[in-house]
Amino acid sequence: MWGWIIAIVSGALMSIQGVFNTGVTKQTSTWLASAWVAISGFVVAFFLWLVFERNDASIMSLARVDHKYMLLGGVIGAFITWTVIKSMASLGPAKAVLIIVIAQLLVAYLIELFGLFGVEKTKFEWMKLIGLLLSIAGFVLFKWEKK
Repeated sequence: MWGWIIAIVSGALMSIQGVFNTGVTKQTSTWLASAWVAISGFVVAFFLWLVFERNDASIMSLARVDHKYMLLGGVIGAFITWTVIKSMASLGPAKAVLIIVIAQLLVAYLIELFGLFGVEKTKFEWMKLIGLLLSIAGFVLFKWEKK
């Protein structure tokens, strides 16, 4: 149950963050807004690490990460921030989030199917493909404009 609640909160926060970041971008610039997101996120995450997890993992544990490419999450995060800002600015929050979620679902399923990045490989399931196609159909219906 906690997983569901956390996932719902995550989705809500991502949508709100996208709107906030787009608003900051309108008054500054895209990369400055992205930098602010990264810096302010770093400060909060570092503080929370100091308070809650400092004894569980030292900073040096980052050097012992098995697959060094896994450390690119922050780099990817900068481009996520940029792409969310740009897509929300051009499509609006609802359409942008729908496309983003469909893309996340597709890529996450492909990662599972092929067992990429150390994720346990799963078998292809038609129901999951149908669910993805229904998500795309839902986007088409959502986007549909009456004339």
